[in-house]
Amino acid sequence: MMLDDVKTFPAYLTHLLSQGQVVFSAAQAQEDLEISKGALLDAAERQQRRKHLIAPRRGFYVIVPPQFLSWGAPPPPWYIDALLKHEARPYYVALLKAAELHGATHQAVMEFQVITDKRLPRIKAGRSAIAFYYRKDMEAVADGLQDHKTDTGRMKISGPELTSLDLVRYPHAAAGLDHVATVLTDLCERIEGARLAAISDSFERAVLQRLGYLLCLSGHEDKSDALHERLMKRSPLPWIELEPAIAKDPDFRPKPVARDERWHVIVRRIPEVDE
Repeated sequence: MMLDDVKTFPAYLTHLLSQGQVVFSAAQAQEDLEISKGALLDAAERQQRRKHLIAPRRGFYVIVPPQFLSWGAPPPPWYIDALLKHEARPYYVALLKAAELHGATHQAVMEFQVITDKRLPRIKAGRSAIAFYYRKDMEAVADGLQDHKTDTGRMKISGPELTSLDLVRYPHAAAGLDHVATVLTDLCERIEGARLAAISDSFERAVLQRLGYLLCLSGHEDKSDALHERLMKRSPLPWIELEPAIAKDPDFRPKPVARDERWHVIVRRIPEVDE
């Protein structure tokens, strides 16, 4: 579609929506409309003021369809894959959001969580917030990913096994260990023990020990057998704290209430699981 005048920019947005396209790049629009960068920026700014367009990243635009005008933006699954392709970054939807997509959540997930190999700032897009978490070796967890269908295409998400590992690795992103333990009680049913063990080598040993303990705590010791066998082949397990934060100060840390001999985890507080 070729437009001769920047005043027809709203018609350009309407045309893209009619083609099922909610995203476009600045370069694409300049080429389609045959306008300068400055003219495009001016036109886009006007539509942003009218809440018809958002720009979550420089040079990347998301059209706000009429049904989402009151939200201020379409939901992140509509554009997250295109956004990360624009950034040229590997990614996957992760943590509590991935757990929710697998049917495991006890609370509304307040942010759309993504793991990628670059430290990216948080995005506020209408009612939604997109939070990025950093992992350097994205290729190492590629076997733990799944394709998930969205209303506008597909996006990559962590499978149940990778989700469980990430929840333990990033407990601050999951509202603390109690919530991690709670989510795991639902997620456990979908975890395959052999697959969990297969992708475990890309995680720190302490993460695996803590996850193994939590799986047993939830009554799913069988899900952790292959993980334990693989872990023991590395080297003898050192004793670790389940919650390092509460054990930092030797003068104020609680006394251990349990020492898990299988996983060599020191427990100073049994995680509380919401029913």
